[in-house]
Amino acid sequence: MKRIGVIFGGRSGEHEVSLLSAASVIEAIDRNKYQVVMIGITREGQWKLYLGELSEIPSGAWEETAEDITVSQLKDLADFIFPVLHGPYGEDGTIQGLFEMLDMPYAGCGVLASALCMDKVSAKKIFEEAGLPTSRYKLVYSEDLAEHMEEIIADIEAELPYVMFVKPSNMGSSVGISKVRNADELRQALLLAAKYDRRIIIEEGIDCREVETGVIGNHKPQVAAVGEIVAKLDFYDYAAKYTDDSGTEISIPAQLPKLTYERIRTLAKEAYRACDCSGFSRIDFFVDKKTGEVYINEINTIPGFTKYSMFPKMWEEMGVGFTELIERIVEFGYERYYAKNNRQTVL
Repeated sequence: MKRIGVIFGGRSGEHEVSLLSAASVIEAIDRNKYQVVMIGITREGQWKLYLGELSEIPSGAWEETAEDITVSQLKDLADFIFPVLHGPYGEDGTIQGLFEMLDMPYAGCGVLASALCMDKVSAKKIFEEAGLPTSRYKLVYSEDLAEHMEEIIADIEAELPYVMFVKPSNMGSSVGISKVRNADELRQALLLAAKYDRRIIIEEGIDCREVETGVIGNHKPQVAAVGEIVAKLDFYDYAAKYTDDSGTEISIPAQLPKLTYERIRTLAKEAYRACDCSGFSRIDFFVDKKTGEVYINEINTIPGFTKYSMFPKMWEEMGVGFTELIERIVEFGYERYYAKNNRQTVL
């Protein structure tokens, strides 16, 4: 029986979300096919093997009884790795590089796609190069804020109209994101985003509907149903995504014109391939309320798997249950691993 090592926690600001997602993934894995190995990473970066009850993971109580391990023990503990690590040090290609060095098969995107999609500016450049529609944006470096704040604000205002969204380029789950309507709010938003990343992206605000879909597969990706999120708050923030189901309304499938619906699914597949994604990802879009134009927002290479999360719900709409979805993702991980190992890597 294959041993699936589910890795959760991590050093990012999305540590708590990872615990919630991992608990859902672990619960969904078919125990008749796989043995589950629970591996947690503390906020300080300590790796631990957890042998206790699944119910202790979401609260963080798992750390109290988990045993310290080293990274070198991974190959002895598991045959396949399923990382459920949101944000930096988990979704950005760093830990994927570790799995590659250890020569272990794993779920999800590889190093390149993970790094590209985690960085919003880099992903937008790929979208533009591939001819895919995305909103206008500006890049600002946090090191320049102290001496050139007013010049930066003037430069942004010259190119983008209010309302704008200010985000850390390399962060997920709406962490550090602000909606700004004037120069004072822009100033504070830039300082907030700078706490999370040295690269800050400022995007034009679009009066839009927020929709998304899920993609799984490798060379021949498959696309899920399209879902729509209606935020009751000012925008779809961190709490609404993971902790407060009263903060949003969800519609799956999204009530869109047929041509728009299918265009979103087509663009999702194109964006997935343009960024060399594999395994699984969730792709987010904006649909302009006035014009109906579709814009790619971002690709999440390790989307949430909590009970509030869209990714498993959109696949459920296609008739793929949570357990089957996890099984397919594992199969795609093995497929990519075997394909890579069959290629010549040295002369």
